[in-house]
Amino acid sequence: MIRWLFASVAALLVASCGQDGARTDLPAPTPALWQVTAPDGSSAGWLFGTIHALPNGAKWRTPAIDRAVVDADVLVVEAKDLEDTGKLSATFTRLSHSADLPPLSERVPASLRANLRKLLTKGGYREADFKAVETWAAAIMLAQLADDSIGENGVDRALLRDFSARSVEELEGVEGQFAIFDRLAEADQRDLLGAVVEEDTMNSDDSARLAKLWLTGDMDAIAREGDEGMLADPELRQALLVDRNRAWADKLLALYAQGKRPLVAVGAAHLAPPGGLPELLAARGYTITRVR
Repeated sequence: MIRWLFASVAALLVASCGQDGARTDLPAPTPALWQVTAPDGSSAGWLFGTIHALPNGAKWRTPAIDRAVVDADVLVVEAKDLEDTGKLSATFTRLSHSADLPPLSERVPASLRANLRKLLTKGGYREADFKAVETWAAAIMLAQLADDSIGENGVDRALLRDFSARSVEELEGVEGQFAIFDRLAEADQRDLLGAVVEEDTMNSDDSARLAKLWLTGDMDAIAREGDEGMLADPELRQALLVDRNRAWADKLLALYAQGKRPLVAVGAAHLAPPGGLPELLAARGYTITRVR
């Protein structure tokens, strides 16, 4: 689920992992794209639900997406400095360290400690490596190990390259994204860590299954995925999804009011029902039409 929620996190993980072989069993792409029409009937732009990392070999571009890239006035993403690995790492390190933290094994339920030990061994870590690492940051570091499919084939990064000579705006930025985790209550950070450790069973076939959901634009299935794992926790769902969606809707309305026609490319979970950006903008009088 992290690949549908935080572009900065996925980019940070990309910087520290290798490449898998190309998949040849992925479907023809029809990812979810919406046309946004203003209350006065004028075109207001597009919403594109991205996946922050795809298995190598995945093809995701369609004629409709290519047209939106050409016609948009501006690209709007969660964070735009995804290629700046130095900034990603420095920001993560600055926000993620504190003194006098309990051992990592004490920050997960007893029932997950065996899973945690396996995950640490898988990554070549010792528990002592995390003695000054905040719980949310440990969860992000271990997320790389729990999902071995993360590669450089992220949609956000490709779109940023498309707009390298054009206007790009960000909804949160790298520091803003990591700060969302940093502000979580410790109990919620531990729930996040527990969810990551519990999902350590994910392998490349599981990741390909999720990629297929995205490539076929199955938003109902993506929404169901969001009902499990970290987003099944009410506090995490509120902080990582609901509050962010509402803040983004307000920012998009401000852009629309300026007459801009943005291509808004954010994690697909933010567009899934209930409470996704299409629903929030429709409630403000905009017409949201799915494009195939």
